[in-house]
Amino acid sequence: MKLFVGLGNPGSKYAQNRHNIGFMALDEFARDHGFAPWRSKFQGQVSEGRLGSEKVILLKPETFMNMSGQSVGEAMRFYKLDSTDVTVFHDEIDLAPAKVRLKSGGGHAGHNGLRSIHQHIGPHYDRVRLGVGHPGHKDRVPGYVLSDFAKADQNWLDDVLRGMSDGVAYLANDEGPKFLNAVALRVNPPRPSTGTKKSNQQEPDAKPDQKTAAPKPKQDPAPEVETDTRSALQKLADKFR
Repeated sequence: MKLFVGLGNPGSKYAQNRHNIGFMALDEFARDHGFAPWRSKFQGQVSEGRLGSEKVILLKPETFMNMSGQSVGEAMRFYKLDSTDVTVFHDEIDLAPAKVRLKSGGGHAGHNGLRSIHQHIGPHYDRVRLGVGHPGHKDRVPGYVLSDFAKADQNWLDDVLRGMSDGVAYLANDEGPKFLNAVALRVNPPRPSTGTKKSNQQEPDAKPDQKTAAPKPKQDPAPEVETDTRSALQKLADKFR
């Protein structure tokens, strides 16, 4: 069993904030993979289902970001899970928009949600770091992450969420590279091959006489001209015969 945690703040006021991309990810998984309806439990919203062969609990803490660890710790103890069974989806200002990275353990890098989880279950859990970009100065970070995604962000955001949903079963089965590949296929799909042109296909800008003019008919060779070797006297004599 795995516990997938999405970080965010509860309420419609925050629903489209950059800080809530973790909530958005879990909502996408639940819709796409037939999870049970959300219900209130563990100071948050919980949904259960299966991803591949693995049973997965989705958890959206409603304790507000800086107390997320309370909800995560309660759920982990209830299901008798180890911290290594927990994967947290969160916004990452140190990654460019649309970048997705996996990380196991390590520090919280000042993220209030991760700091709280560290305090309640320790640092040994997995993270899916979802790039939202940096505002350019650290003093602007709080306002930036608590602002809604811009309209210009919607295309890449949709691709990232759908890509993660495409590959989330791999993540549940500890196949991280395949998960990241599924995201990449949505964000940067391969260009279709143009193939090779057929040899009898006419170029769009080709002139008809270059490609389709009929071959000229062969001309018959000029007839040979016989040379008259008779003398003038012979010609005159032959005329009266």
